Amino acid sequence: MCLHVFIINRSKLWHNTRNFSLMKLVCERRYKAILFRQACVSLSPGLWHSMDLTSSQRNQLQNQWVRELERQEGEKEDEQIVAEIMGRRFFPDLITHKTWEGFHFAGHEIRITEATDCYGAVVWPSALVLCYFLETNSKQCNLVDKNVIEIGAGTGLVSIVASLLGAFVTATDLPELLGNLQHNVLHNTKQKCKHQPCVKELSWGIDLEKNFPRSSCHFDYIMAADVVYYHPFLDELLLTFDHLCKNDTVILWAMKFRLEKENQFVDRFQTLFDLEMISNFPSLNIALYKAMRKGRMKARPSKPMV
Repeated sequence: MCLHVFIINRSKLWHNTRNFSLMKLVCERRYKAILFRQACVSLSPGLWHSMDLTSSQRNQLQNQWVRELERQEGEKEDEQIVAEIMGRRFFPDLITHKTWEGFHFAGHEIRITEATDCYGAVVWPSALVLCYFLETNSKQCNLVDKNVIEIGAGTGLVSIVASLLGAFVTATDLPELLGNLQHNVLHNTKQKCKHQPCVKELSWGIDLEKNFPRSSCHFDYIMAADVVYYHPFLDELLLTFDHLCKNDTVILWAMKFRLEKENQFVDRFQTLFDLEMISNFPSLNIALYKAMRKGRMKARPSKPMV
């Protein structure tokens, strides 16, 4: 018993230390970027004069240097955080009769059973990005006792992490995916959560009022990871967002950009909702958004996910 507790505490300590090291590295890089910008601006007048540039050309060159530095620093920071996110995934040491992947989130080891013959039964990187945000921003996005629905839950990883963080979660997807979804949710949350999550069928745009009546269904958060891709149900998806979202509901949506169709959906989405990019990961081509009903969200600068 004592050994078991020690292992858990040591795991938490290692996890906290890793997060602190990441934050320290990001701060150091930003500090170096500030020093470099100051050096560019404060180059001796004699050096600028020897380059035979006009004042406008000097300013333009300085700005180009600063932008290039910021781009390089952004790429390094992106790679570091992406490595941290992907480092939460692990695989079984031995081949078993069931295909599964493991993840470390919210102080728990989560095992997800997958199926390679269906898009909805695979853990995609967007889900990891959203889970990482929920875990590392638990103060500004406090899920304790909040009512959360995940649409297109797939394997259930996001729903599981939200449940472990204290939310009352409804995980939804197509009927053919509910068996595997229910298995993953139950296996990873039973006797571990404040509120036991439920699994429910939701086919986008179909019987929404019947299955999720506006008068009685109120969700604090709608979560979605990689629900926008090349499929013929984007109209129904937008209708589903619109039906489930109340004036004070917050949408957290992780999206991988693949084709122009994704950009078109974002444009249509913004006719109904205010959209704020929380984080962007160019190396993954994934963006994480926060959205609310038009006029309900005060604009504020996006913050890096650290």
